[in-house]
Parts: sequence; structure tokens; C-alpha cells
Amino acid sequence: MGFRGSRVRISPARPARPPRAHTQAPRVTADRRHLKPLAPDLWVVDRPQRFYGLPVGTRMTVLRLSGGRLLLHSPVALDAALRAELDAVGRVLYAVAPNRVHHLYAGDVAKVYPEARLWVAPGLERKRPDLSFVAVLGDEAPSEWRGEVEQAFFRGRPYENEVVFFHRASRTLLLCDLAFHFGPSAAWPTRALMTLLRSYGRFGPSKLDPLLIRDRDAARESLERILAWDFDRVVVAHGDVLERGGREALREGYTWLLRRR
Repeated sequence: MGFRGSRVRISPARPARPPRAHTQAPRVTADRRHLKPLAPDLWVVDRPQRFYGLPVGTRMTVLRLSGGRLLLHSPVALDAALRAELDAVGRVLYAVAPNRVHHLYAGDVAKVYPEARLWVAPGLERKRPDLSFVAVLGDEAPSEWRGEVEQAFFRGRPYENEVVFFHRASRTLLLCDLAFHFGPSAAWPTRALMTLLRSYGRFGPSKLDPLLIRDRDAARESLERILAWDFDRVVVAHGDVLERGGREALREGYTWLLRRR
């Protein structure tokens, strides 16, 4: 940090140290780190993001699997500082683009980590034919993380075609656009809109979400499968992480869908 107008006097007996080379990685301190730990083997990375001009932010989740293998959920831009932190906690081998909207940086992972392999949400293989991926995600977890991370394709919402993930060890559910949790830390335009939608300060889907459902029975069946998992924490891509009571909060937020006509 510099101070405007200040002068630094250097004793002739102790010459000044030469400046550090730009190639040296910057020291990461606790208050400047990109990886924010939530639980053992679980981190998140927050980044600014706009949706049609609205500042909603976005979030990548990092899971450390057995053997130090890292799985990146909804990748963000991987700058040098973030890469250094990732390399310090494990080896990036897997990445998932969990729905048709969260894919902007999915193709960049392999450019930085040539060994890393990508899985994509249903429909993204047509939307992003430029992506090189292993397979399309579904209800069955691939062998690479089976037993440590479960997954379920949320059917009936074709706009997103989201695949939901459950990290067993930390009892954490990973969502992108199936729920939001905007509070006081959100930008004022976002707070204003969420207030109009009666979604500010509460966890769950927005009041517009029912319009995205095209097959209520398929969506209900998917939700019931997700609610059968024993999760407590919920990480959302937009808004605050819900640390406790996630399963009941998700059930309450989707009461309108669970109610059979």
C-alpha cells in the first residue's frame, strides 16, 4: 500500500532491496484469498456477474475428493491467483457445467489444466458445440465421484436443465438457479427486484419460477428425489450460502410444486 505525499528514507548502510520479479506469485493472505472454506474439502469462489444488467453475482464450488482430486462445480474465470490456491489444496481433474446457463468458463478449465475433464448438463452439448466434454450429466454419478457426490437431473425445467449435486461428507447441496438467497449484502437493484418478487431475505425459488416449469410431474419427481438426500447446507450460485436447515427450506420454498393438484 502506498501513501500519497510520503517520503521513504533509506540508510546508506543498508541498500534498498530490489523489487520482486513480476513472475513471482503474490502472497495470499486470509483476507484476500479466493477460496473460501465452508467445510473440510469444500470451498466456494465468489465472482461478480450481471444478468441482463442486474448484479446477481455467481459462485463456483470446489470439492476435494479422495486422493486430493478436485471437482469444480460451475467454473468461474481461473486467474493466476485462484489457480495458485487451487493447486495448493489439490489437483484439478474434473469440472461440471451444471445447467444450460452456467457454462461461460467451462471450456477454459482444460486450457489451464490439460488433465481436467468436463461434464455438461443436458442440452448444453447443442448450445455449446465448441465444448470438449466427456459426457452429458444425468441421474447417475460417473465413477470418478460416485459414492462421494450424488447427482440428480431436475426435469421439467428445460430452460436450465439443471443437474443438482449433493456432497455427502459435508451434507451440502449444490444449486445454481433452482433457488436464490439474496439478503442485505446484495446490490440495491437486486434487493429492489427481489422485494418486488417477494423473494428478498428468504431462501427458495423466485415467484417467477413456476413459469419455468413445463412438466410439473417430472419436476415434482426430481424434487422429491433431491429432498430424500440428507443435506443441511445449501450452496446457491446467486445470493448467500444457507448454512443450516437447507432441506426444510427447500421443501418450504417449493410447497406449490409438491402439492398435487
